[in-house]
Amino acid sequence: MRRVAISNQILDTPTSSHKSHFQAVPYLGGVAILIGVVLVSYAALIFTGITRNNLWLATSVLAPAVAMGLVGLWDDIKNLPPLPRFIGQSIAGLVVAMFLVISNNVANPTGSTFVDVLITVIWVVGICNSINFFDNLDGGAAGTVAISAIFLTYLALSNAQSFISALALVVAGGTLGFLIWNRAPARIYMGDAGALFLGVLLATLTIRLNPDTQTLFASFATPVLLLAIPILDTCVAVFSRLRRGVSPFQGGKDHLSHRLIRLGYSRKIAAISLWMLSGFFGFLAVFISLVGEQYESYLVMLSFVIWFLLFIRFFRTADQ
Repeated sequence: MRRVAISNQILDTPTSSHKSHFQAVPYLGGVAILIGVVLVSYAALIFTGITRNNLWLATSVLAPAVAMGLVGLWDDIKNLPPLPRFIGQSIAGLVVAMFLVISNNVANPTGSTFVDVLITVIWVVGICNSINFFDNLDGGAAGTVAISAIFLTYLALSNAQSFISALALVVAGGTLGFLIWNRAPARIYMGDAGALFLGVLLATLTIRLNPDTQTLFASFATPVLLLAIPILDTCVAVFSRLRRGVSPFQGGKDHLSHRLIRLGYSRKIAAISLWMLSGFFGFLAVFISLVGEQYESYLVMLSFVIWFLLFIRFFRTADQ
């Protein structure tokens, strides 16, 4: 994919002020992730004895993610404005909701089809944008997604959700393999193709997760904790831009990675710091599933207090 990108001039050229690299870097790393995840997933189905039900389950998860990845690829090549991407994300969210909610196959229903559909669409669109926003540092997004996917694998496997755990493990493998090429200094970027593909995939898998928790509060909190750092990055960047009167969709050097670098961290250490924070919240998500009902709510509230304190700390760091 790197050779294809270079030969076709599909490059991320540092022509705008919010770019932090100095030389053009090829895109299409996301296409490699997409192909790897899809091929391995279907190959596993064939190897283990494919059934109509398993084929449907895999396709219901992978198809919307692949479609969004293709929209991202179009954006990498043509540099689309925000509106077509948002429309594509909303359609992907509706498709996921149709597969999960209407077929009564979602892990945490509220009892209202309308509310469940609305929550699913908001979650898919939100996580799509969070992963896309978060992909602004060599190795940052790839490593964080891999860590989230590993914790998701454990949570699903411990609750006998082998389908969720298998797909999450494939995502972890795909992003870890890509990380070899994407760590600083990056030789290839995942681009919107990879960020949007992974965003839909993680959003779908986490919303389908049925964590081994005792309360609905903890059950809803688990997916949020698994993706706490990309969500934190998006919240910090968006509120920072709104405070400055700038469009949330405009690029800028106001993400967590940029703020860490301004604090004196190297790009490599900044990426590792984000991985560690992601691992911390992943550990909290796992720990919540291990404690009794008496302590679940307290632990969830403590987790969100820590998240909010991190938000304040990063928000107060210089925007640019």
